[in-house]
Amino acid sequence: MKPSGRCAPWWPCAAIAIMATTDTNHSIHAMPRPLQIGLLLFPDCMPAGLLGFADLLHAANRRTGKTLFQTHFVGVQAGAVTCNQGLVMQASHAVNALALDAILVPGFWAESTHDVETTLQSNATLVAALSRLPARCRIWSYCVGVSLVAATGRLDRQPATATWWLLDALIKQHPKVRWQSDSTCIFGAGNATASGVNGYLPIAQALIEQSVSPAILHELVTLMVLPRPTQTHDAFRAISLIQQPSPLLRQLHMAVEALPAEQIILSRLAEALCTSERTLARRVKKETGTAAASYVRRIKLAQAAERLTLTTVPLSTISTDLGFSSDSNLRRMFKELTQLTPAQYRQRFARY
Repeated sequence: MKPSGRCAPWWPCAAIAIMATTDTNHSIHAMPRPLQIGLLLFPDCMPAGLLGFADLLHAANRRTGKTLFQTHFVGVQAGAVTCNQGLVMQASHAVNALALDAILVPGFWAESTHDVETTLQSNATLVAALSRLPARCRIWSYCVGVSLVAATGRLDRQPATATWWLLDALIKQHPKVRWQSDSTCIFGAGNATASGVNGYLPIAQALIEQSVSPAILHELVTLMVLPRPTQTHDAFRAISLIQQPSPLLRQLHMAVEALPAEQIILSRLAEALCTSERTLARRVKKETGTAAASYVRRIKLAQAAERLTLTTVPLSTISTDLGFSSDSNLRRMFKELTQLTPAQYRQRFARY
C-alpha cells in the first residue's frame, strides 16, 4: 500500500539504508541495527492490531532471513496490563525505558465522545509518557487511539485521520490538528494515523514496502492472504451499524435492514422503535444532520452496496432479496445517491 498524499519518506534513514546495501540478487550485505518498535499496551486497549502488526514484521524478518524489526510490548510501566475484554498482557518495558524508533498506539472501545474523554482522563500518565518521547521516535496510531496522540500535541499543525462521529469533539479539543474524516490513512512528518480497528494494516504495509521492498510486501500479502485495502464510497463511509454512537440509530439501522425496501416508511419505523414519527424525524436530523427519509434510504442502499462489493450475484437478485419494487427502481436510487450505476460501483469497489 502506498502512503496517501505527497510526502517525503516517513521512515528513518537507517531503515531505508537496507535497500541501499542489497546486491543484484537482493541479498543484504551490511545490516543496520534492527528497528526498535514499541507496541503500546494500556488498560482496555484493543490489542488485536498490535499482534497483527507484530506478526507482519515477524514475517518480513523470516522472509529476508534478517532481524530487520524488533518489537516490544510497552506500557506506562513494565508489568501486567488488562486489555479489552479482560485479556491480560505483559508489558516488558516502560514506554520511556527503551530507545524506540517508533511506537504503535492502538484503539480502545468507545461508543461516545464521553467514553473517549473518560479514557483520556484515566490515561493522563500515559499521555505524559508519550509526550516525553524524543522527536526522532515516530508515533503511529489508529482508530480512536489517535485521540491519545493528539493529546500529546504531536499532531499539531499536521493532517490526521478522525472517526466521523468523533470529528466535532476532536476539532473542539485539538483545534491545531488538521482533522480529516474522509481519509483512512495519513502519513505525516514523524507520525502516521489510520482509521478503523484494522488501521494498523496500512501502516505495517507501508513500513515493509519502504524499509524492505515492494516485491517482498507483495509476497507477504499473498502468503498471508491479507485483505485488499477497503475502499468505500463517501455516501456509505459512516453508515455501518457498528459505527453508530447512539442506541436510537442502532435500533433504526436494524429495523431498516430487516424490512423490505418497499415497506419502509417513517410511521412504521417509529412504531417499531416505540416513538412518534415526529420524534424520530427530529432525532435523526439532530444526530446525523440528514433528513430521516434520506438517512433511511441510505441505510437500505448501503445494504445493496455491500452485496455489490462482496458478491457476484446479479442486481436482480439483490433487488428481490432487499425488497425493492424493481431493478430499475434500485438502479435509479443508487445512481442518485452515488452518481454511479450499480455495475460501475461494483467494478470500482469490488473486494473479490
